Amino acid sequence: MDTTLLLQPPLPADSCVIWLHGLGADRFDFQPVAEALQQALRSTRFVLPQAPTRAVTINGGYAMPSWYDILAMSPARAIDREQLEQSAQQVIELIEAQRDDGIDPQRIFLAGFSQGGAVVLHTAFLRWQGPLGGVLALSTYAPSFADELQLSDAQRAIPVYCLHGDRDGVVLPSMGRTAHDWLQGRGVCVDWQEYPMAHEVLPQQLRDIAAWLAARL
Repeated sequence: MDTTLLLQPPLPADSCVIWLHGLGADRFDFQPVAEALQQALRSTRFVLPQAPTRAVTINGGYAMPSWYDILAMSPARAIDREQLEQSAQQVIELIEAQRDDGIDPQRIFLAGFSQGGAVVLHTAFLRWQGPLGGVLALSTYAPSFADELQLSDAQRAIPVYCLHGDRDGVVLPSMGRTAHDWLQGRGVCVDWQEYPMAHEVLPQQLRDIAAWLAARL
């Protein structure tokens, strides 16, 4: 059963944002955000997939929506890499479905909050081999980035907007900054924006995201 939430824009769709929720949330978590953004982006379709429910080790094995299992929190996140790859494949299939529906991949954006952001960063820079419009990385990190990895020309051409709270105690700002610096060091056009907030989303962020997307559409 397909559990993806599809939000059509007021005008015929000529662009798309695929937005992944965080750990323990669901596909409806960012529906209000998508609907708010569509007031400005009137021809942008939003695709909100659902993570599978699975046991999460760091939460005592409790089952919840999760893009991958987190095995340990420190010194850096230890994750189930196979599950990350499965989630990335799910995103790739969504990209391909939008492309096959007539959306130019250069007008397809990936967005993710927290764990969802880790998946879209992995997908865009380690798995997907074609063009993309860009990546929105909200309060997130990149557990699969490694020093020895290099990017293709197509991957270096993908712009990234990193947005993080300076009071985030769940995904520390330093973790987000490490992902930013990794991309910047490989020639990616990546912007960093901090906000006076914890692990959350603020109205100012939505205004900044709308402006960032509009400038690339």
